[in-house]
Amino acid sequence: MITKSTLEDIPALLTLINSAYRGETSKKGWTTEAHLLEGKRTTEEELTEIILDPKNTFLKFTENNQIIGTALLVKKEHQLYLGMLTVSPVLQNGGIGKKLLAEAEIRAKALGLPSIIMTVVSVRSELIAWYKRHGYVETGEREPFPPSEIHINISDKPLEFIFLEKKI
Repeated sequence: MITKSTLEDIPALLTLINSAYRGETSKKGWTTEAHLLEGKRTTEEELTEIILDPKNTFLKFTENNQIIGTALLVKKEHQLYLGMLTVSPVLQNGGIGKKLLAEAEIRAKALGLPSIIMTVVSVRSELIAWYKRHGYVETGEREPFPPSEIHINISDKPLEFIFLEKKI
């Protein structure tokens, strides 16, 4: 079931998101960033700000009363931004990510927004290919990967974000 996250969900969201992107647990799935970045993907403070901001919708995919997937939707002026798409590493390749993408499209249409945009770390070729198989295309826009106090770049390649977009 896909519903909107609340402040009460933050502990479970924090555990899921950080375990899916970083550290040893993330290596159980195919979308890990552990070979690129050390540290956390997000913090309790960031999730609190996200959930409290009215232009954001933080979706949770729940099964058996457990949050196993997430997606952040941010209403921009002319498009919907999709971020923090997360699926539990042990449940990846089971269609949960595809269902979250479909829900993002439903919500973009409901808001009258013609496209969804996202950023992906440029060296994550398998993930970029997955998004392309789901209708996203590179826009050509890029931006530097931002410095952060919560994660450390351990990649031997420079990291940057590429923008992907899907017209809906």
